[in-house]
Amino acid sequence: MVTVAHPQAPTHSARRSAPTTRHLAPNWYAAVMGTAIIANAGAALPLGLGGPGLRTACTSVWALSLLMLVALLVARTLHWVHHRDQARAHLLDPAVAPFYGCLAMALLAVGGGAVLVGEDWIGTGAAVALDAVLFTVGSVIGLTVAVAIPYLMVVRHRIEPGQASPVWLLAIVPPMVSAAVGPLLVPHLPAGQAQETLLFACFAMFGLSLLATLVMLPLIFSRLMTGGPLPLTLTPTLFLVLGPLGQSTTAVNKFADTAASGVVPAPYEQGFAVFAVLYGVPVMGFALLWLALSAAMVLRARRRGMRFAMTWWAFTFPVGTCVTGAEGLGAHTGLAVYDWLAVALFIALTAAWAVALTHTVRGLLSGKLLAAPR
Repeated sequence: MVTVAHPQAPTHSARRSAPTTRHLAPNWYAAVMGTAIIANAGAALPLGLGGPGLRTACTSVWALSLLMLVALLVARTLHWVHHRDQARAHLLDPAVAPFYGCLAMALLAVGGGAVLVGEDWIGTGAAVALDAVLFTVGSVIGLTVAVAIPYLMVVRHRIEPGQASPVWLLAIVPPMVSAAVGPLLVPHLPAGQAQETLLFACFAMFGLSLLATLVMLPLIFSRLMTGGPLPLTLTPTLFLVLGPLGQSTTAVNKFADTAASGVVPAPYEQGFAVFAVLYGVPVMGFALLWLALSAAMVLRARRRGMRFAMTWWAFTFPVGTCVTGAEGLGAHTGLAVYDWLAVALFIALTAAWAVALTHTVRGLLSGKLLAAPR
């Protein structure tokens, strides 16, 4: 709890508690995203690995992500109430403002997990209701962020040439997350117009985010080619590029699955199935190329003294989207290589999540992660 003290006579308790939420930035929602994707990716693992034990573990992780989301929503509300000046400063900082997209993606990831695994514990009705609320709110916030943050970057932020960052993608990827998790709700809507409208709305958000990403990626790659490696602390953000790649591959496979159930008339049903493979295979190939490049840059930064920061959560959610993308490709192509790829990436994902979570808990207990930035 944040204690509000009198300006002339702040108490010792107030002085200690004020910094607790004052420096709680929106990037903390990345921890929720990174936790929820463990459950979402593990729920559909191929090769017979998705047994009862793994599903129970995934459900437990989803429940943890839900608790983390609730706690962060409360803490961030207190931040806006008691430290509005700092919250406004975050919006006006081009390095922090794109992280508002993490709020939308956290809501969407937890909502999707409710239908995928959460229904085992809370029931199908409650899971669908929870997902419907989180999907609706997350999509509205995501679309708002996709417009508002680029607007602020143009008219309010002062960005110098060569400052392009993978973090910018966080502002435009949320609609792609909506596109990937939205099809989970389609079977629970009335047949006909309602189901088809939601599916095509998700397809529209897919296109919105994809085209915006295609505009942004050349800026990021040009920054790397002409400006050299990112600062050590920011090097993990290179993994953020995997987010729109893996999530878009996941989305097209979800579209194909949903269309196959008779939601759309022919020939669109076959078109979605063909598009899932013709789009997903080359994009997953580029994702693996970027994964190798990013991993090499991270190893280089680690040798030069890169220490833990909240940017390490970039190793989780983006990789998780590649897991779900590979799972979808394995199902639609029938190729075992994608099944094994999904398993290998999931192992790397869980290891990265365990490391990031351990360091985050330690940083919270010591107070370092919520201290004023230096």
